[in-house]
Amino acid sequence: MNEQESLRLVDEMLSSGARPLDILEECRRGMFEVGARFERGDMYLSEMIMAAEISKQVTERVRPHLGSSTGANRGKVLIGTVEGDVHDIGKNILVALLEAGGFRVVDLGVDVPPERFVEAIREGRPDVVGMSSLLSTSLEAMKRTVDAIVEAGLRDRVKIVIGGGRLDRYAAEYVKADAYTDNAAQGVKIVEGMVGGR
Repeated sequence: MNEQESLRLVDEMLSSGARPLDILEECRRGMFEVGARFERGDMYLSEMIMAAEISKQVTERVRPHLGSSTGANRGKVLIGTVEGDVHDIGKNILVALLEAGGFRVVDLGVDVPPERFVEAIREGRPDVVGMSSLLSTSLEAMKRTVDAIVEAGLRDRVKIVIGGGRLDRYAAEYVKADAYTDNAAQGVKIVEGMVGGR
């Protein structure tokens, strides 16, 4: 929870030639541990929010080192952390990688209710919808969101990928997503495959 020391270490790693993706992966693993401690009752909500803020600053510091595909337009991705969850490090890393890879990304932020996803799909007509969570309790929110997309008659318009450290193929089957991942770099490959297959 030492903000200044965390940022100093990131700057040191960048200047020593560390791979930006490795730095982001370390940050993601740290946030996974924060989520586990919160679920066990070993951390307070305020500590979790502080950790998420530090992670956001780390991502912003690393983002310029990821490179970019300016001018590319490989597809449109709508992404958000589902209702009841304020974690965004995995989502932010994926957004940065997708943008660097030439995708247009609409980031809805955190604690996004199902109705907002539906509204954004209607407005933006994305190719892929990404739903993120870190807490295992957020699985029901993902299911409610997919159900809302189905009820709105929009499910056949988009591919849906869910992401988070506690997800597996059973979770994807339960919420009726097209794919799942617990890794941002793999998430980019999944999106590339989905857009290429549309």
